[in-house]
Amino acid sequence: MAETSNLLSPEELAALAEGVSDGSIAVDTGFNLMTRVKKHDLASEDSTLGVNTSALEMINERFMRMFRAGLMEVLRTSPRITPTRSQIVRFGDYLKDLRAPLSVNTIRINPLRGFSLVVIEPTLVFSSLDNFFGGTGSGMPGTPKRRAADKDGETTPANWLPPGRMFTPTETRIIKIILDIFFRSLKEAWAPLMAVDFDHVGSEINPQFAQIADENDLVVLSRFETEGIGGIKGFVDLVYPYSSLKPLRDMLRNRVQADGSEASDKKWRAELTAAVSDATLELQVLLGQISAHYSKVESLKEGDLLFFNKPELAGVFIDGIPAFEGQVGMTGPNVAIRIEKPTSPETL
Repeated sequence: MAETSNLLSPEELAALAEGVSDGSIAVDTGFNLMTRVKKHDLASEDSTLGVNTSALEMINERFMRMFRAGLMEVLRTSPRITPTRSQIVRFGDYLKDLRAPLSVNTIRINPLRGFSLVVIEPTLVFSSLDNFFGGTGSGMPGTPKRRAADKDGETTPANWLPPGRMFTPTETRIIKIILDIFFRSLKEAWAPLMAVDFDHVGSEINPQFAQIADENDLVVLSRFETEGIGGIKGFVDLVYPYSSLKPLRDMLRNRVQADGSEASDKKWRAELTAAVSDATLELQVLLGQISAHYSKVESLKEGDLLFFNKPELAGVFIDGIPAFEGQVGMTGPNVAIRIEKPTSPETL
């Protein structure tokens, strides 16, 4: 067998190296020269192609108004509710920020896949309970206002609760009422997009026991911060598994685009006009007015006559607001008015 040898001689290799060094030989002639490497974990989910949170924020806005009205109607409390921006986080990171005890409720939202969470902070429960029984909504039952300083010199906040504290039967009943209002409001908020229904699967006080996803899985967090009349602040969290909303990403994206289009505005205007057309209004016709002193009015008796100048056109009022002017006359046996012109807004 013939002995193998280098394709280039030492002299040729030296000349090549010298050409590369002085730039006479180009070295940037390959493929994919501008490519940069990006680390990708095949075991994790990617949120860059997924859920449009703008659509969820529109749902949350509708939900917030209905939820607040429902609390006012049932629990006699009307807290200020502020929705924060929906965000996509890892489930493990979300759990790190929670401290027991909380009202952690595992729910199923049909037809979405998997399980979701509704997390209610105890301050909202106690505030609603206090209002329900006629209080001011500023109490924390069974909790000292301020504990003594510990060995590190730190004090415990007024809303402190021991981690293992269970909710009493009365508090549990208030939580159930809040959840019923929550489900009803969220169902109406989702209605323009799709019909949903809710099943309450279970409740916990420690969020670590409500495993709706693995720690590295993504979830969509919608937080509603509340503030009661007494200044007591709390929150209600709605946590969707990312995998349950991802199949709806096209529907959510199209919904946002449709809501911002001119066609959507025309449809909304037509629906509003149709709804207003069914409203019942009371019309009143004013034939004339007389100004008189109280002494003269007080002395009036049956048979007295009052004289006044009849205006050229009678006024037509709708709920006390002048709307039209017209001629009063007869049509058969009935008194009628013929509308001549609308009342100018400048005259209001």
